[in-house]
Amino acid sequence: MTATHAFWLAGRQATGTETLDVHNPYDNRLVGTVAVATEAQVEEAVAAAHAVRDTFAATPAHVRAKALNHVADRLAERTEEIARLISAENGKPIKWARGEVGRAVSVFRFAAEEARRWNSGDAQRLDTDAGGQGRLALTRRIPKGVVLGIAPFNFPLNLSAHKVAPAIAVGAPIILKPAPATPLSSLVLGELLAETDLPAGSWSVLTVPNDRMPALVQDERLPVISFTGSGPVGYAIMDSVPRKHCTLELGGNGAAVVLGDWDSEEDLDRAANRIATFSNYQGGQSCISVQRVIADAAVYDRLLPKIVAAVEAQVTGDPADDATDVGPLVSEAAAERVESWVTEAVDAGATLLAGGKRDGASYAPTVLADVPGDVTIAVEEVFGPVLTVKKVDGEAEAFAEVNSSKYGLQAGVFTHDLQTAFRAHRALEVGGVVIGDAPSYRADQMPYGGAKQSGVGREGVRYAMDDYTYERVLVLTDLAL
Repeated sequence: MTATHAFWLAGRQATGTETLDVHNPYDNRLVGTVAVATEAQVEEAVAAAHAVRDTFAATPAHVRAKALNHVADRLAERTEEIARLISAENGKPIKWARGEVGRAVSVFRFAAEEARRWNSGDAQRLDTDAGGQGRLALTRRIPKGVVLGIAPFNFPLNLSAHKVAPAIAVGAPIILKPAPATPLSSLVLGELLAETDLPAGSWSVLTVPNDRMPALVQDERLPVISFTGSGPVGYAIMDSVPRKHCTLELGGNGAAVVLGDWDSEEDLDRAANRIATFSNYQGGQSCISVQRVIADAAVYDRLLPKIVAAVEAQVTGDPADDATDVGPLVSEAAAERVESWVTEAVDAGATLLAGGKRDGASYAPTVLADVPGDVTIAVEEVFGPVLTVKKVDGEAEAFAEVNSSKYGLQAGVFTHDLQTAFRAHRALEVGGVVIGDAPSYRADQMPYGGAKQSGVGREGVRYAMDDYTYERVLVLTDLAL
């Protein structure tokens, strides 16, 4: 019989009256049973976080940095164990799960470094105007209050880290709510935080069903919400709490542009392999996975068969197998949705060049060409291993095609020309432009977020720390400057 995993309430383990079963999406085996927090326990966690906010904000930087480094060290020590857990609950191929743990290690290390540098203050002479003679302004950043972090299923550890680590770094209490499909890796994060000297109440990891979240979202004691997930849910959250600070990372419709100067066989092989890998690397369940390829007519006819061959070479199967490139989607319902979108596109005239087959929660890596512009898969985020390919005539048409999407998270541009790179950076309506690669590159210390309907605010350790805080000015008077 599987033991029930406790959640973390104000730094200590707790169980409720209900449980939630977590199943492996590949074979539906039971991975674990998790206790669900009651309304009273949620209230206790919120009250504890609210009560400790001033104390935590005043915690010495070295204490917070030490705790963050401890979590990084312990994640590194337990990499294989935690990677296996992520793979089991999420269906992510083990090699990508190991990479996720490694990234989470980096997030906590970056946060430890930033905690030591953070908030030393910015001094500004005010006697640049006669009315400011003898005055000096010291500006520091102060936590806005308790953070409610709502994590998604696709990167259950690393995207939890991106909410928890910056909060600890600035001294903001945080309540982390993992996705119901993937709570186990977040609960391990709670184990590691419990080994630190952070004050009681400064963090909780609460397993709360999605249908019980509105009251938590609207609680006035939680002034900051950091949410990663779907656009409809994210904007519903923001609309329901218009006076709160919301950081929303809401996904995209990632485009890889291949321009005419990327034209050698070596260039095209690299583009095809990078595109194939990063349209499928998390089963397509990444906000910056490649969903659209926009190729200049000068290279399209040579590039397309290379993409199809590279996609067909992706190894699908058991995510626990080191050889597997593409595992299942998070659920059979998710795979059925992807299947329906591909069917709609083909019925509307799209050409199926690879894949197009579902087996339970698994969906074969798929390539579509000649996709009508008004079908669902052309305009929405598929969040599955499906790639569309379109021919365009020149740079201007390619960039216009990227911008035709209502989403704007990241774009990749395969070009060797520096001037083109700068034009892309100016023209593309996205949060990040990656030159010479797919749009799927993310360094965890860089600002990450989108334009248009891809969200509000930025993640990336230092940038999230800014989001969780506000500037407070201290004016000193009658100084001999």
